Amino acid sequence: MSSTVECVASLFDEARVVVSAPDCGPGNWSGAPAALYADGAYWLAYRVRRPLTAGRGVATVVARSADGFAFETVAEVYRDAFGAESFERPALVRLPGGGWRLYVSCATPGSKHWWVEAIDADTPEQLPTGRRTVVLPGSSTVAVKDPVIVTDGTAWHLWLCCHPLDVAGAEDRMTTRYLTSADGLTWTDRGLALTPSGAGWDARGTRVTAVVSLDPLVALYDGRPDAASNWFERTGVARAAGVGGRLEPVGDGPIASSPASDGALRYAAAVQGPDGDTRLYFEAARPDGAHDLMVAPWRG
Repeated sequence: MSSTVECVASLFDEARVVVSAPDCGPGNWSGAPAALYADGAYWLAYRVRRPLTAGRGVATVVARSADGFAFETVAEVYRDAFGAESFERPALVRLPGGGWRLYVSCATPGSKHWWVEAIDADTPEQLPTGRRTVVLPGSSTVAVKDPVIVTDGTAWHLWLCCHPLDVAGAEDRMTTRYLTSADGLTWTDRGLALTPSGAGWDARGTRVTAVVSLDPLVALYDGRPDAASNWFERTGVARAAGVGGRLEPVGDGPIASSPASDGALRYAAAVQGPDGDTRLYFEAARPDGAHDLMVAPWRG
């Protein structure tokens, strides 16, 4: 595992911007990406966010690239169509039986609650008007968002970020749960996958963001030490013996962060290209406080 830690620790040194922030300054973020390679192209689904005074997460963008660096937008989904106050991280899946599915994380207006909705369409271009299904509604006691989904055509695996709503003012706390499904629409909760350490750099929250390997299970995750670090998470590595196992952090600190402004380097998404190379797409802070969507090679 030492090679994994070393390669992620140097992640920012080899990174390049693929989608710039929508504007300058804090709160302007292009990021929270999902990534995959399908139909001879790299695909991204990512969230465009403005400052709190300008609407927060306003849109989810689906984009395509032949080389994984220069992306063109093929579809945009707007939060207003869902009655959502904000969007967070999406997930994008090429369906085994044909077609595409986009999962969007939606904020309930006037509350700390989130839910996850799926959109099915024959092509990526048709996703904005696709068939919608609420797949993870959350509840009065938990907000759910930022799904990480892996499917091999028969089994579906989900790592889901959960925020407890039992303590007013402390809804930023987060854990990750593991779920399974036969179709990606109806999910069964299999229990906790990753929880905060209670001390140190990830004491306040642990959110799985990428699954690099299923057997053994190797994942990247966002962590933060306190409520003040909300939105400025760093990246860590965790592992388990198998796909449904309880993840344990590797090392005692974050192993990737931005050297700029708030230090955020979060929402890493892993995708393997046609030559077997793996890239990580992630959101990272730049000197003016905005966040760009970046890519770097994975050498683990």
